Amino acid sequence: MSYNLQVTIDNESGFCFGVVYAIDMAEEILEERGYLYCLGDIVHNDEEVERLKAKGLRIISHEDIKGLKDEMVLIRAHGEAPETYKIALENNISLVDASCPVVLKLQNRIKHSYDNDEKILIFGKHGHAEVIGLEGQTNNEALVFQDIKELENVELPAKFTLYSQTTKSTEKFYDIKNKFIEKGYEVRAYDTICRQVSNRDEELRKFVKDYDKIVFVSGIKSSNGKVLFEVCRQHNPNTYFISSSTELNLSMFNQNDKVGICGATSTPMWLMQQVRDVLCTY
Repeated sequence: MSYNLQVTIDNESGFCFGVVYAIDMAEEILEERGYLYCLGDIVHNDEEVERLKAKGLRIISHEDIKGLKDEMVLIRAHGEAPETYKIALENNISLVDASCPVVLKLQNRIKHSYDNDEKILIFGKHGHAEVIGLEGQTNNEALVFQDIKELENVELPAKFTLYSQTTKSTEKFYDIKNKFIEKGYEVRAYDTICRQVSNRDEELRKFVKDYDKIVFVSGIKSSNGKVLFEVCRQHNPNTYFISSSTELNLSMFNQNDKVGICGATSTPMWLMQQVRDVLCTY
């Protein structure tokens, strides 16, 4: 029995410019040299990482780089803490810096605030690569929190500066800022959320309403993926999260369903096309 699904990919989904820049840079060097070290996963998408590893990309950890000498290492879009640049200098490592310009701007702002002795709070995911780089600008003195509930029993300074990881929800950031002000804190808040990411919220809200089912494609490690999946599910409850086409299941669909495919800023277009091709065989 043919399900006759009508499948459409969201044209606005796919890599943000920061990820495109990093991957283009990596592919160019891989073509020339045959291999390239990358500090951490180049993007939070296992399928894309495996594709690049097959071309010679070698993923290393922060522990690994300490023992590496006279090599070339790519810094991904998430950016790095000052300590990484120091180790590279000491070990004669040539850094290919593909840090996203939005992240670099945020790092500079946080460093400026820290140098001015401001108390700094960062709304971000604990242990996230970008957040580790941001904390590094403050000698790891900034207070990072994922949810304002974490701070209920924490004694905060009366006055502080609030920043956010670039891929967080704009709505949630302003909600947090207002809650701090309501509690009597003096807050200087800098909205440093990437607009290419935050605009996806609005685009997806519109996109998902036109379909019976939504297939949201994202790596499970992607913070942005988690945020955008919730946006999709909020506006279309028939939304499924998958990381690859192998997770598709016929039971998700009915005959003649209109199916929309979308993804995170770390989801490659080729992966969404692969999902579409499988759905079209149903």
